[in-house]
Amino acid sequence: MQCGPLHYIKPPASTDLFVSRLQSLSFSPPFLSSPLPLFGGRRRRRLSRLKKRGAIIRAMPSSSPSSPTPPPSEAKNNALGTFKLSESTFLASLMPKKEIGADRFIESHLDYDGRGVLIAIFDSGVDPAAAGLQATSDGKPKIIDILDCTGSGDVDTSKVVKADIDGRIVGVSGRKLALNPSWKNPSQEWHVGCKLVYELFTDTLTTRLKKERKKKWDEKNQEAISEALRHLNEFDKKYGKTEDLKQKRAREDLQDRLDFLRKQTESYDDRGPIIDIVVWHDGEVWRVAVDTQSLEDSSEHGKLADFVPLTNYRIERKFGIFSKLDACSFVANVYNEGNLVSIVTDCSPHGTHVAGIAAAFHPEEPLLNGVAPGAQLISCKIGDTRLGSMETGTGLIRALIAAVEHKCDLINMSYGEPTLLPDYGCFVDLVNEVVGKHRLIFISSAGNNGPALSTVGAPGGTTSSIIGVGAYVSPAMAAGAHCVVEAPSDGMEYTWSSRGPTVDGDLGVCISAPGGAVAPVPTWTLQRRMLMNGTSMASPSACGGVALLISAMKAEGIPVSPYTVRKALENTTTCIGDTPEDKLTTGQGLLQVDRAHEYVQKSRNFPSVCYGITINQAGKSTPTLRGIYLRGANACQQTSEWTVQVDPKFHDDANNLEQLVPFEACIQLHSSEKFVVRAPEYLLLTHNGRSFNIVVDPTNLANGLHYHEVYGIDCRAPWRGPLFRVPITIIKPFASAGQPPVVSFSNVSFQPGHIERRFIDVPLGATWVEATMRTSGFDTARKFFIDTVQICPLKRPIKWEAVVTFSSPSLKSFTFPVQGGLTMELAVAQFWSSGIGSNESTIVDFEIVFHGININQEAVVLDGSEAPMRIVAKSLLASEKLVPAATLNKLKIPYRPVESNLITLPTNRDKLPSGKQIIVLTLTYKFKLEEGAEIKPRIPLLNNRIYDNKIESQFYTISDSNKRVYAFGDVYPNYVKIPKGEYTLQLHIRHENVQFLEKMKQLVLFIEKKLEKKDHIHLSFFSQPDGPIIGNGTFKTSVLVPGEPEAFYLGPPSREKLPKNSPAGAVLLGSISYGTITVSSKNDDQNQKPPLSYHISYLIPPSKVDEDKGKGTGTCTKSVSERLEEGVRDAKIKVLSSLKRDTEEERSAWNELSASLKMEYPKYTPLLAKILEGLLSSGADQEKVSHDKEIICAADEVIDSIDREELAKCLSIKSDPEDEEAEKIKKKMEVTRDQLAEALYQKGLALADIESCEQADLSVEKSETASSKNLDGAETLTKSDQSDPFEENFKELKKWVDVKSTNYCMLLVVRERRCRRLGTALKVLSDRIQDESEPPKKKLYDLRIQLLEEIGWTHVASYERQWMHVRFPSSLPPF
Repeated sequence: MQCGPLHYIKPPASTDLFVSRLQSLSFSPPFLSSPLPLFGGRRRRRLSRLKKRGAIIRAMPSSSPSSPTPPPSEAKNNALGTFKLSESTFLASLMPKKEIGADRFIESHLDYDGRGVLIAIFDSGVDPAAAGLQATSDGKPKIIDILDCTGSGDVDTSKVVKADIDGRIVGVSGRKLALNPSWKNPSQEWHVGCKLVYELFTDTLTTRLKKERKKKWDEKNQEAISEALRHLNEFDKKYGKTEDLKQKRAREDLQDRLDFLRKQTESYDDRGPIIDIVVWHDGEVWRVAVDTQSLEDSSEHGKLADFVPLTNYRIERKFGIFSKLDACSFVANVYNEGNLVSIVTDCSPHGTHVAGIAAAFHPEEPLLNGVAPGAQLISCKIGDTRLGSMETGTGLIRALIAAVEHKCDLINMSYGEPTLLPDYGCFVDLVNEVVGKHRLIFISSAGNNGPALSTVGAPGGTTSSIIGVGAYVSPAMAAGAHCVVEAPSDGMEYTWSSRGPTVDGDLGVCISAPGGAVAPVPTWTLQRRMLMNGTSMASPSACGGVALLISAMKAEGIPVSPYTVRKALENTTTCIGDTPEDKLTTGQGLLQVDRAHEYVQKSRNFPSVCYGITINQAGKSTPTLRGIYLRGANACQQTSEWTVQVDPKFHDDANNLEQLVPFEACIQLHSSEKFVVRAPEYLLLTHNGRSFNIVVDPTNLANGLHYHEVYGIDCRAPWRGPLFRVPITIIKPFASAGQPPVVSFSNVSFQPGHIERRFIDVPLGATWVEATMRTSGFDTARKFFIDTVQICPLKRPIKWEAVVTFSSPSLKSFTFPVQGGLTMELAVAQFWSSGIGSNESTIVDFEIVFHGININQEAVVLDGSEAPMRIVAKSLLASEKLVPAATLNKLKIPYRPVESNLITLPTNRDKLPSGKQIIVLTLTYKFKLEEGAEIKPRIPLLNNRIYDNKIESQFYTISDSNKRVYAFGDVYPNYVKIPKGEYTLQLHIRHENVQFLEKMKQLVLFIEKKLEKKDHIHLSFFSQPDGPIIGNGTFKTSVLVPGEPEAFYLGPPSREKLPKNSPAGAVLLGSISYGTITVSSKNDDQNQKPPLSYHISYLIPPSKVDEDKGKGTGTCTKSVSERLEEGVRDAKIKVLSSLKRDTEEERSAWNELSASLKMEYPKYTPLLAKILEGLLSSGADQEKVSHDKEIICAADEVIDSIDREELAKCLSIKSDPEDEEAEKIKKKMEVTRDQLAEALYQKGLALADIESCEQADLSVEKSETASSKNLDGAETLTKSDQSDPFEENFKELKKWVDVKSTNYCMLLVVRERRCRRLGTALKVLSDRIQDESEPPKKKLYDLRIQLLEEIGWTHVASYERQWMHVRFPSSLPPF
């Protein structure tokens, strides 16, 4: 997900798009001393949580020629305690560069502005038409390649066509496309494909287009409604209230037309135009042209022949725009010998904004330049448009492949999410290879999930080889970009910026950089720039700064190494906080480009080495950590010893004899606080690494947060600063007191950006918290972030969060779950800009009350038997009201794949840097829904992990028998509502190791279905074990006394309440709760939600034995010979039914057998019905009229074989349900009636077909004249009703069945169309289409389009054609 919220649905790293959050501190090497106030004033409002602290911001050393002296105006502002902007400083604040020293660096080194540096932007895609992204400062192309790594824009172009003599081809959409005669195509082979254009657009753009297109459509539909109403009024005026049957039907037809148009207005759902794509090889390169006429208002625009052909962007760097209406740019890339085209668009403005921060160049507006205007870019789209811009494993791996192939210097990735395991997974492994072997520098956002600790996201905040960046806001940014009334006196970390440490003790945030900017956005947004803020913006700011550094290193001949660069960045930052604990927020501090340049200049002759740190607690081999993180009360009550292993890591191309063997470093070890952390004084380090032990004694520390480090300094070059650091985070919680336990703090004063942290040892037995927050003492509204975090092994941090706004002094209540025995951090933060400009502090009183009901088993599993489950509840803290409630509301059904295929992917975009080709396993699952429902597929092995997964990627599609796709998904499946029917789920799993994939060929998948509310099953509780059977001893509520257990029974659901068609082995899912909220609330009512709930499941048992099975097998009255004769006859008919009629030989055999059987059983209706059925199932190769006549003859034989008078008589008699023989006769008669009705129905269709063919040569003019003459509904029949075979047949059918029913309504449609009552025909047809008893049929929708065109409603016909590509696509989309 983009670094906005760190995982929910993958948004961008800006706060509005993604929520990750972090900060940092810095080490100031001895040679970089001389602190100067960079932004004036030594006080600032910090975003840390515990208390308001002043921050000393160290500026450039006085010895540095680029160290700035604050201008007089700034000094004056500082003296006044205000911050004022001029026009130039305002513009500069929109694209902050001064904060990281980038402006000073470029002023001193004009040619070191990113020239010669190539940055890969891993994001949502970059618009090549966006402002500032066309050229570099030295005139080179800004973007050298644009790739969609997700496959969301892939189009299947494997279909090859030839042009006709007029130079036209038929596109996959069905449209005839004129080719441009100037296009060279030696092979004369044209690859064709198509795409619904909305599938390429963002939701925002699609919404805008839908609104504009609907406005135009409504105008046309309103015209049609007015015309239909006029005809209806004219008819009423002419005939009044007529009793004539024909005129009544004519009026109904006019009314049906009007009703249809009105319904269209209500049901209009624009699925977007379809574009045709044509690919060919011009003898040199593959070319792509796009027909976008369906997007244009005029048919003269958007023609294929007028399109300027594109080739792979990398070759010519050209792009297209779909239309002026959408203003959306796109590029094309051709793969697999023309059989696949990637249409690349962005899936949000996020990626373009990020690219602009890093490297935009505005020659006429230099203050708005990106940080490195001379750098070049490649855009690697990792956000999948199909998933709303969420990243996929496929996108991530392909992006890394592309970055290596293009020999990039830098990668910026402003995406991320929480993770189960830090520094782990397939993507992380490849990142390590890319950094270690190919020397790419990887920079990523830390996340926007702060302000609590341990909220850094993957990969930026949790991966050792990636530089994670937190988000900083300066006074200038606050005053300019954010337009606050009064800027803060000092810079600070944004409130939402994620914090460290990681769960394995690493610092989490490496450095900080400005986390907001007004930067370029795509042209489809209809604006040039936009303000976004988030660690998504901090990451490219840092990336641009590093690009300046690499530009200088290349120009000065200094070898570029990620290891050297990282050390330079971390050891030359400006401190943002004034305490060691601030490092968990800001990392080492605020990036300073010029100081880092000075550092690498001085370090150029030192080897490029990364010092890997792994830590184990003495005596334990697992887990292996990257830092020491003591978070519990017990851990802080004793001294502990830890083994630290330091392993120097050289790049993969390092020479053994020249670099590895000679390497030897004398390291002096320092402890930031020797009373707490003791370490050896020196360490001799060789290439093979060395371990040492440290002792941590937290026993004398006060309650709260403490951060310390053990760091190693090169004895021979101490100016280099720490070569490695061992982060040590100690959280010493305090215990609650009372019954129930209560924690409170009162009269705490908050200013903008202030954070209060409380670390609480959650008492054993606590399961939920009821908290209250009271605010007072302020005037303007105040916004607060409230977070709680607990950490469990092998589990994502347990986080609860709320963002609340107090418009006036008041009290708010919260309830959230907790886990007893674990330390909980409570972080309360006033948003950094909330209350700015007010002189009033916010006074906060916060109280937490712990509650708990403990159960002998958290996860309740009912095994499917009739036995109830015994549950024991206990309260350890205080008296609690026990109010158990359980509901089952979902059904989970397991499936195995019906098919599996392994394929090696053919293109270079799936070839790893190691040379291995990625393999894909495609698993096919089939499932059926008896009624429409909301479903979600679940794959327990793979779901909910992107970065912390050793399997590269997964992706699924759900489609129906018509290939219509209802859902896409990957690791985070969502519920989707689909109608009843049979469906196919295809799951693609990618990995380089075929053995891993082989093990997943029978992977179990669950389809989880929501039950309708009326079908929810509420379970009962009993005080006796026989309660579910006897029905007594119901248990409803009780009061738990502390320490005293109470037991009760949970009964299984009754058999009658189980969902219909639930297979044995399926599982009902739901929730069970035990407690109730005690805190007062204005919204208290009987429907108040419980404070927390647990999972409950019920295994569906085998179905009951069919009690009716075997009944009704009374004594047969027929003789053996009669029964034998019937058996032989039925066997012969069964053989006839099994014969195919595909070839001439098969048809001949079928005809011969059917003729023989007709002679043998001339009046046996079931045989004649089977013969008719056989004729209907074939005949595609026959001449239509001839085939229709065969059907009529066969239907007549069925009709003539039935004694209709006798049939009518039998059906009219009401039989006794208790009389089995009478019931048998009745069922047999009903079957005969259905056979008669089917014969009449098929005969009617055949008669209409023949009539249609005979009239096909009538002129269009005559047809139109007849239509206009019959607007009043007069039936245009050439014969009278009495002598009309069709009408006679139709009247006979009406005697036996309801012709409006699903099985026979199509004949009614044909009749109404034949009578030119097109409105009624359209109504009946639409009602038939709405029937979900069977899958949609293309021929019905084709017929509806024909009727619409005959009426003259071309706008509705066009709308229906667009939907045809949704309902009946030519093929499934590529993965």
